[in-house]
Amino acid sequence: MARRNSVEQLPQAVRDWLDKALMDGNFSGYQLLEGALHDKGFAISKSAIHRYGQKIERRFAAIKASTEAARLLTEGAADDQDARSEAVIALVQTEMFESIVKLQEAGDEDMDPAERIGLLSSAAKNIATLARASVNQKKFRLEVQARAQAAADAVDKVVKTGGLSDDAADAIRRQILGIAT
Repeated sequence: MARRNSVEQLPQAVRDWLDKALMDGNFSGYQLLEGALHDKGFAISKSAIHRYGQKIERRFAAIKASTEAARLLTEGAADDQDARSEAVIALVQTEMFESIVKLQEAGDEDMDPAERIGLLSSAAKNIATLARASVNQKKFRLEVQARAQAAADAVDKVVKTGGLSDDAADAIRRQILGIAT
């Protein structure tokens, strides 16, 4: 197994300070951080700080992207077709895919083969669950669309036999189906 990054061996309070300093410095200024850590009594190279900073920056970017996606979904998606669930499933599927790629890229010296198989097995089970959820969500969406279409057809028939104009019937149909005019 690979040895831990020297930054990860720092006391939690120092790591918390470093995380904040990295974010405040926009993930730059590694020489200054090396000096500041030296002043605190820790001999950590700027290269080690940079590797650690890249990992934190990726994690921070992923959290920021997920938060932004969730905000946009909440603001912009009326959930009548379960659009939020579909988007969340897609986000999780993307994250699972990226994790599997990283697992495959990890060198043999980085991980015990039995641990690697266990992680892949767990990922496969989670992917199967996600696939079922995705299929069920799409099936639900198609059922809702079919019900809306049937309702629109029934209303169209009633409206036309009731004496409304074709334009009025079309406007009602569009309203039921959610079609912009």
